[in-house]
Amino acid sequence: MLSYPAAIPLSSRTLNHLADRIRSYRQQRRSRWRRLNPGHQALLVLAHLRNGDTYTRLAAGFDIGISTAWRYVQEAIALLSSAADDLDTAMRRIRLLAYAILDGTLIPIDRVADQRPYYSGKHKRHGVNVQVIADVVGRLVWASAALPGSTHDLTAARTHAIIDALTSADVMTFTDKGYQGASGSVRTPFKRRRFRPKLSRRQKAVNRAHAKIRACGERAIATLKSWKVLAKLRCCPRRATAIVQAILVLHHVETSRYAG
Repeated sequence: MLSYPAAIPLSSRTLNHLADRIRSYRQQRRSRWRRLNPGHQALLVLAHLRNGDTYTRLAAGFDIGISTAWRYVQEAIALLSSAADDLDTAMRRIRLLAYAILDGTLIPIDRVADQRPYYSGKHKRHGVNVQVIADVVGRLVWASAALPGSTHDLTAARTHAIIDALTSADVMTFTDKGYQGASGSVRTPFKRRRFRPKLSRRQKAVNRAHAKIRACGERAIATLKSWKVLAKLRCCPRRATAIVQAILVLHHVETSRYAG
């Protein structure tokens, strides 16, 4: 089998952070000898999450079994996701923003046995719905737990109590037309109704300004999906939340902007 070196577009700070977590976990559990030391396990996990390397490729590259590679990745994801901020904790930072941007995205998944809840009619594919909050320049601040892909963005935001939290904190939030009816501090563009007059010139100007602001939120979604494992999840959809939360922790460590 041929092999080749590959790069992971992350800093050593992120690698060291994950390695320290793994090392502390092993010491706490008084773990026995492992095939990989904490640093190499952290490197393996980052290669999977950031580059999307499969377990087969990881096993070959690190000279371990496929089941061992899977176990190492799942162990690290559990450690990271347990450190992820919930919405209440994230709101301490969000309420300091001039305004926030809320948007939903679909993380594609493999087809599953119970397909209907995970099929998004909007995107014409199976996936899970994740709500993303960005700051004024499009930096990723927080991401929600994953819901079945058929869930509407407004329903997902209400399920996670995002709208209530933003309204209680009095944070003006810009969203797309999918959040029409959210009320509170959420601002949506004007939407033309069928059999009603066309939008006025003023309303169109407001929509253009609104779109420029909301476009920054796409940067946060692009940042989240730059972790190639999210290009298409090939695991049980119930594991999607832990993966997203683990990535969020690593992203904040990498940027050091919202790290606790």
